[in-house]
Amino acid sequence: MDIISILRGILGIAVLLAFCYALSSHRSKVDWRLVGGGMLLQIILALLILKVPFIYAIFKYISELFVTLLSYTDEGAAFVFGTWPDQSYIQTMDFSTGEMIIHQIGYMFAFKVLPTVVFFSAFSAILYYYGILQKIIYGFAWVISKFMKLSGAESMAAAANVFIGQTEAPLIIKPYLEKMTRSEIMCLMVGGFATIAGGVFALFVTLIGDDYAIHFLTASIISAPAAIVAAKILLPEANSEMVNTNLEVPRDKLGTNVLDAISLGTTDGVKLAVNVGAMLLVFMALVPLANGILTWCGSWFGWNEMIVEATNGSFKGLTLEYILSLIFAPVAWIIGVPSNEIMLVGQLLGKKTAINEVVAYVDLQAMMQPDSGINLSDKSKLIATYALCGFANFASIGIQIGGISAIAPSQRTTLTELGVKAMIGGTVAALLTATIAGMLIV
Repeated sequence: MDIISILRGILGIAVLLAFCYALSSHRSKVDWRLVGGGMLLQIILALLILKVPFIYAIFKYISELFVTLLSYTDEGAAFVFGTWPDQSYIQTMDFSTGEMIIHQIGYMFAFKVLPTVVFFSAFSAILYYYGILQKIIYGFAWVISKFMKLSGAESMAAAANVFIGQTEAPLIIKPYLEKMTRSEIMCLMVGGFATIAGGVFALFVTLIGDDYAIHFLTASIISAPAAIVAAKILLPEANSEMVNTNLEVPRDKLGTNVLDAISLGTTDGVKLAVNVGAMLLVFMALVPLANGILTWCGSWFGWNEMIVEATNGSFKGLTLEYILSLIFAPVAWIIGVPSNEIMLVGQLLGKKTAINEVVAYVDLQAMMQPDSGINLSDKSKLIATYALCGFANFASIGIQIGGISAIAPSQRTTLTELGVKAMIGGTVAALLTATIAGMLIV
């Protein structure tokens, strides 16, 4: 740690909390004791995991076990798809010119990365069937409830979002959903936007690299209290007498037996993998299309030459990456990214919000390639890894409304009214996590 990083981090936290306060529905009812407890818990968890050697070693070991577990996916994938070439190729965008470039990589996305989503979904189903996942969720929920005055449903949902997806976590608190207050629903939604599902966690570790597994694990854990803080500032609890503090995990099992659980988990994993693959196929084609149109417009109006001169050649014209960089560069600076790299990280933050986190991580992976021509610093890579670790994007609003309202129809109006604000809260929570990581990691 250094004093400059700490001061930058304090400034970043203050700005992000002030932004939430400015958007708060009931500023006079914000529970600052809860906010302070949430921030304290987040900082304590980050310090323990990243700075205490003994705790770091434990989480490092867990992340290595996770990486080893993912390696078993190769056995099943090789049986189904056969062996793929040792060297394959992928096309990505040159972030400065908007042109497509070819990278030589050691795997193909469809046959190496997506199978991890299916495998981990099935493995999670096994843990859930035997009640192991519920016990882990309960333990984390108990810690959260001790630091912050929350309802039992909020604590359980926040803990569940660390390990399972934004549509699966509400199932943990299904008996409470219909009677939850608006503030509790907001807390549930923000928690879903601020974290990632286990299957996608596996996807990102495979995509970005095994060395980043501990950072994805840390981000998933410390984003939970950050999500609560953001949610409780944006929409404080106005009906505290209606809050149910009972902390209990439903004992429902997934499937009638373990084989049924594996089957259900595999089916869910296939749906997620196909969705991710199709989504990438479409968006990785639409981005160059958008860039082609923008570059043509830039050439027609003479903007391309102005952009080249203004950016010292970093961008070769009007592209989607350039526009997103302008919008999100100040945000990148606030969370601690070095000044000379805020445009690069800014475009990642913009793509994550406008499109989704998968596309953003694919672009981050492309930036990290030796032949990309982009020498992104280790600090910026890590801050970006934390900042992108969440489901906060416009498409996820529809996913949450559809998923939660399916099991709690009476809450549909509340879900639609809070959707955009909850997404903003999820974005702020991920940025708070990235800011704290930037303070602690040199």
